[in-house]
Amino acid sequence: MNSYLLFKSLHLIVVISWMAGLLYLPRIFVYHTENQNKNETTDIFKTMERKLFYYIMFPAMALSWIFGLILISIIGFSSLSFLWMQIKILLVTILTFYHFYLGICLNDLKNNIFKRSSRFFRIINEIPTILLIITVFIVIFKPI
Repeated sequence: MNSYLLFKSLHLIVVISWMAGLLYLPRIFVYHTENQNKNETTDIFKTMERKLFYYIMFPAMALSWIFGLILISIIGFSSLSFLWMQIKILLVTILTFYHFYLGICLNDLKNNIFKRSSRFFRIINEIPTILLIITVFIVIFKPI
């Protein structure tokens, strides 16, 4: 079996899982924030947020990085000299910081600290979509 195609497939699977979480968690934050006075409802959101972040998103993020680095090692570390690869790594790094920022928001909401509005979470929910679109086009077309 071709190891490159195996790891590329695994990389795509975990990236899709990670992106799903990055897109869904802020949406749960929207509903959590809008229902902050309903303890029974917020307890459900807290459980959903925690399980999504720690059981799906965190492992998917870690595996995305691991499989991505394995792919780079298979094709050769000289691929890091390509501008499109450098931009991709930059965008994935930004997504990783975004991921950890969502973790901070999760902890605030877990402790009933509502620093941000539901509107804020609606707006930042677009960040991973924009970064995903740019990344896909850069990787597919390798324009630079």
